[in-house]
Amino acid sequence: MLAVAILASFVAFLDGSVVNVALPAISRDLAGLLDSGLDALTLQQWVVDAYLVTLGALILLAGSLSDVHGRKRVLVVGIAGFGVTSVACALAPTGVFLVVARALQGVSGALLVPSSLALIIATFTGPAQSRAIGSWTAWTSVAGLAGPLVGGIFVDAFSWRWVFAINVLPIAVTLWLLRGVPRGARIEGRHIDGLGATLATVGLAGTVFGLIELGARGWGSALVWAPVAVGVVSLVAFVVWELHDPDPMLPMSLFSVRNFAVGNVATLVVYGALGLVSFAISIFLQQVAGYSAFEAGLAQLPSTLVMIALSTRFGALAGRLGPRWFMAVGPVVAAAGMLTLLWTNAEAPYLTQVLPGVVLLGLGLSITVAPLTAAILGAVPTEDAGIGSAVNNAVARVAGLVTVACAGIVVGSTFDVAGFHRAMLLCAVLLAVGGAVSAVGITNRPEVPRRSVVA
Repeated sequence: MLAVAILASFVAFLDGSVVNVALPAISRDLAGLLDSGLDALTLQQWVVDAYLVTLGALILLAGSLSDVHGRKRVLVVGIAGFGVTSVACALAPTGVFLVVARALQGVSGALLVPSSLALIIATFTGPAQSRAIGSWTAWTSVAGLAGPLVGGIFVDAFSWRWVFAINVLPIAVTLWLLRGVPRGARIEGRHIDGLGATLATVGLAGTVFGLIELGARGWGSALVWAPVAVGVVSLVAFVVWELHDPDPMLPMSLFSVRNFAVGNVATLVVYGALGLVSFAISIFLQQVAGYSAFEAGLAQLPSTLVMIALSTRFGALAGRLGPRWFMAVGPVVAAAGMLTLLWTNAEAPYLTQVLPGVVLLGLGLSITVAPLTAAILGAVPTEDAGIGSAVNNAVARVAGLVTVACAGIVVGSTFDVAGFHRAMLLCAVLLAVGGAVSAVGITNRPEVPRRSVVA
């Protein structure tokens, strides 16, 4: 169960980060093939955010599908679809084709994460659940952090197209392991909230499209304000609909549980910072500091090694001592790492200017992520494990896609040292806010989860 849960999420997290280091190569090959006049930075943003838009928008629906139709069935469909769309990305002839393929890949990715976490919640209880979540967190975080290194190797040695083709092997292994996973119980009396899914998708896609175009066109362009207006109205309508639907895709009653509500606020700011960090560092090291794709990926490897070594340990400690102070201290440590990157110059010598920040980032994440995940999912009833994990992952993905969408506003039209410093300062502020929110709002007292929806 644990191996399947880790592998299923691993490919989704790997693909969310492995592409970052390939963005300069993708823009060199495909930006000139776009007929829409988009510049290289805009193409880079869309290659990242097309995946995150559909992943973030549909992950809530996927959580409901997991609870209604069974976790194994949803995992099989998701992992198979992810394989097909990965091949489509690898074969993309134009930038537009790649962006569309990435969006479809996000649809499949949305089916993987909530179902895999729901398997853990349904299988493990008590301290064992915290340790299992710690293991899941360690390996999925490794996928996110090791992605740039793996991607750099393939970009430099072969082509950026291989960063998508590498998904085939873990997908095949996961499908083979799924044969031994029980089908699992289905929850009767639930329905699929199609209108809610539509409103969420339109709301996120419209808002993100407008934010990406804002840096190049300004608020006076209809391609900026019109999508943003449609997106905001759709998101408001989504909240209203979910409040009145008797069996909503996003049960608002989940937010009446303190750790669930506060934990998701912390997730919003912490993962918003992490999304921008991964995007900005990968581009800065290559386009400004002159690192190769492999060197840019290798530069971020220490974060991965720290996560492998410490995430499970901190998850187990949080299971015994409570998550509050881990979630408060961890983001502050990571914020300190971002502040050290404010001393980088155009050459960015690794040992003195990059390595300290990367190590502190990995340490802060090790302290934070497993306790954060355990605190949130420990507040969710077992029968709502799919939708509960989907909500948290949707918040994380949406946070990342919004900050990447705003990258052009933060760094400017030309990615330079000053723009990178502005991005790192914003990340440090977001991380510090996440630590403060956790210190004030998270409780170590056990909460008694209650059903959010009557089946």
